Amino acid sequence: MESMSEFVSSNWLCVSLSVAAALFFHTVVKLLVLLWWRPKRIEQDFANQSIKGPPYRFFHGNVKEMVGMMIKASSKPMSSPTSLFSHDILPRVLSFYPPWKKIYGSTFLMWFGPTARIVIEESDLIREIFFSNSVAYDKYESHPLVRQLEGDGLLGLSGEKWAHHRKVVSKVFNSENLKMLVPNIAKSVLEMLERWPTKSSDEVEIDVSEWFQSVTEDAITRAAFGISYVDGKTVFQLQAKQMKFVTEAFQNVFIPGHRFLPTRKNLESWKVDREIKRSLFRMIESRKKTMLNDPSGRSQTDLLGHLIATSLKKSTPAETPVLSVSDIVDECKTFFFAGKHTTSNLLIWATVLLAMHPDWQHKARQEVFQVFGRNNQNSHGRADVVPTRDHVTKLKTLKMIVNETLRLYPPVIAVIRRAKSDVELSGRYKIPKGTELMIPIMALHHDSDLWGNDVHEFNPARFEETGGVSYRRDIRFIPFGLGARTCVGKNLALLESMLTLAIILQRFSFRLSPAYVHAPTVLLLLHPQFGAPVIFTPLD
Repeated sequence: MESMSEFVSSNWLCVSLSVAAALFFHTVVKLLVLLWWRPKRIEQDFANQSIKGPPYRFFHGNVKEMVGMMIKASSKPMSSPTSLFSHDILPRVLSFYPPWKKIYGSTFLMWFGPTARIVIEESDLIREIFFSNSVAYDKYESHPLVRQLEGDGLLGLSGEKWAHHRKVVSKVFNSENLKMLVPNIAKSVLEMLERWPTKSSDEVEIDVSEWFQSVTEDAITRAAFGISYVDGKTVFQLQAKQMKFVTEAFQNVFIPGHRFLPTRKNLESWKVDREIKRSLFRMIESRKKTMLNDPSGRSQTDLLGHLIATSLKKSTPAETPVLSVSDIVDECKTFFFAGKHTTSNLLIWATVLLAMHPDWQHKARQEVFQVFGRNNQNSHGRADVVPTRDHVTKLKTLKMIVNETLRLYPPVIAVIRRAKSDVELSGRYKIPKGTELMIPIMALHHDSDLWGNDVHEFNPARFEETGGVSYRRDIRFIPFGLGARTCVGKNLALLESMLTLAIILQRFSFRLSPAYVHAPTVLLLLHPQFGAPVIFTPLD
């Protein structure tokens, strides 16, 4: 019996070892297919279509090369305070693009790990991706840490749910609502200016890269939460704290799976995320009660009120489901993340550019005086007008300045789409499922073939022929994206930026501090690497 037992045990051991070996072999083969054979086959297929690029490297693709280029490019500033500033920032910000375009052409292949990414600059291909065949492509999925910040709102949604949310959220940014937001934005800016340590004739140095973050946070809180402003401020302060955790994580060496480990930073980040959700849930329930007892509808004019009003509507089984409380929480997070950082970055670079170019600063100020009057009284001797959206639309020069700022220093330097299935692009290229298509916004905005020989110069007059209005379907100028997924809050961002700049121009002249170092860099969005200290002088 013992020998029989030993025989059975021996057989089971052999079977177990065989199964383990088979599983190991299967796993190794799958990894080799994923990390080597499939990428090399795709690389050859694209080469046969005359799309080439730097060779695929096992596991990391071209990431190591790109990181090396980025580190080298950001190691030195573009210029010193005493020299002329250059706006040719593409080699510093998108450092891999100029050398690889020169070698492989304007349409080339690169690799993010084992994922193929085609870089596309040709206008006909871009139009097909965003317009004529946009249904064939999905939005690129954000990094998990970014998704934690922005929530599962419009930025991360796709398909029918995205279409429904887009329809609901876009109503918040209609003309009537924007008109009502102007006094709140002006109030935020004026209150922040009053905190500056200035006397009537004193200069003050302000790092606008930090100050504009606070201004836009306050203004967006008023726009998002309105009568729940105090509670909303607390929520957004928590999200700003979470943003710091994410920024620090991006600056550290990437370790796969590190975000799941219970480190001190991760535990703090998770705690903040829970606090944000709890606070928003409480605020939503409180506002619901207010709205049910508010026949005037005054509590529905901000983002939160509008989303809750939509969620309270009854829907039939045949209709699209209404928004859930979780949906509202995610849209509030998205609104804060996208709205705050896009607008603040635009304001930072516009101020820096106006400080660099006093001639345009003077032109913009004279226009502001004509529309708003001076700080104490307008040209007719009356007190300053209360700003309205109609006043802002009269600021044609300032609109050209804002557009030129967005051209030279777009907050988002590239957009990415992913092929949902095998697709043919423009009848020329066969794109396999899962391939990413990258449209380099920064490169388009700095292309001399599209903008002329003065492409790297700050020249707002180039927008004069369109009255300061951006081109709707022109791929030359796409700071807010293109097609159906164009930024839904674009008009609010432009309105807030122009109103803020107008209020500052009305009260101060400004120049760059000697401490300013021109070094644009990218960490989530385009920002000044060493801050943006600006010296402000009150006007007489």
